[in-house]
Amino acid sequence: MTQKLHETDFNEAPGRVMHIDINSCFATIEQQTNPHLRGRPIVVAAYNSPRGCILAPSIEAKRFGIKTGMRVYEARLLYPGLEVLEPNPGKYRLVHLQFRKLLKEFTNEVVPKSIDEFVLNFKNYELVASDLIKVAKEIKQRIKKEIGDYITVSIGIAPNRFLAKTASNLKKPDGLWEINSKNFLDIYSKLKLIDLSGIDIRNKMRLNSIGINDVVDFYRADLLRLRAAFKSVNSYYWYLRLRGWEIDDFETERKSFGNSFALPYQTDLRPILQKLCVKTGARLRSGQYFARGVHLSLSFKDHTYWHQGKTLKKNIFDSSDIYKEASKILMTCPSEPRRSGVHILAVSVFNLTKKISSQLDLFADVLKNEQLVMATDRANQKWGEFAVTPARMFSTNLVKDRISFGGVREL
Repeated sequence: MTQKLHETDFNEAPGRVMHIDINSCFATIEQQTNPHLRGRPIVVAAYNSPRGCILAPSIEAKRFGIKTGMRVYEARLLYPGLEVLEPNPGKYRLVHLQFRKLLKEFTNEVVPKSIDEFVLNFKNYELVASDLIKVAKEIKQRIKKEIGDYITVSIGIAPNRFLAKTASNLKKPDGLWEINSKNFLDIYSKLKLIDLSGIDIRNKMRLNSIGINDVVDFYRADLLRLRAAFKSVNSYYWYLRLRGWEIDDFETERKSFGNSFALPYQTDLRPILQKLCVKTGARLRSGQYFARGVHLSLSFKDHTYWHQGKTLKKNIFDSSDIYKEASKILMTCPSEPRRSGVHILAVSVFNLTKKISSQLDLFADVLKNEQLVMATDRANQKWGEFAVTPARMFSTNLVKDRISFGGVREL
């Protein structure tokens, strides 16, 4: 009787949330644009060097055990003929925006979770949502027709975001699956704890310590047992997630913007710092924010680390102001740790506030400066990133454009 009560605790509402995941995103886009790469094991790596980190293995490469996060030399041990490509961020951003445009024809409630993942909410679209399996198949067909015939997506449908993402991972690549009140226990019985997004090895050990060894155990555990494992409100969140109730339908508040670069060899840090500040400033303005703090960090080749932050008395938005503050911080770094050489340089801005109006400054024409900065941004958007840049940056060709999987809010 107790077991049956647990089972009926699952949300019986029809699935109205859809999770779409582009399979092997960067690698598949490269294969889409270059037919000669199709059907071959390829990877997109941060650098085409033995220690370059793999960002995306193609579907074919994954069959040899090649995974995201591996080094190139490790992947070539598994497949010596592996072809390695460096990222083309502009191409990936374009495809991401094409996906956004297409998906908004099905529902206006489209949330990009990363460069290759989207959440669609159909709760306010009952006529369309009456058969989401049919809608998902139509989306797949239109992606092949309008974006790329070699691009595949895996789609999951469920009553909440968490289970929709879980469903999208059940049958890759090119999968389509639904988790609902009728099949959830059968699906849970086939999953491992670490198959659940958010359950890493540490959380698995926490759950194992109280006798929860699989996903069915996890679902059937009451709140008291879960509190013993998580010792926080996360116990309640997991209780709801596994029962199909929505707990993740929120957007996290933006806390900072930043960029970093790993130096392949020793060089003057100032031009690189300026380029990182230009990129950070552009993202800050694109998100319609001001900042009141600048942070700089240096990681050295001897594995030591130094960082320093500075809180400001006024809002800043101009990349040149970010660079001025970051330069001042850089000058405070002791010379001793820098002798081994800088490995990673990173700059970020924090204490963000939404841009409503510019605070007037008695000693500067803030509005005029803002108009100039925005005009520069428009020129760079039209003619390409860094079309208009400070002269000091002319020597920074080694700082390549990079793209993060999660940094898509400002696209």
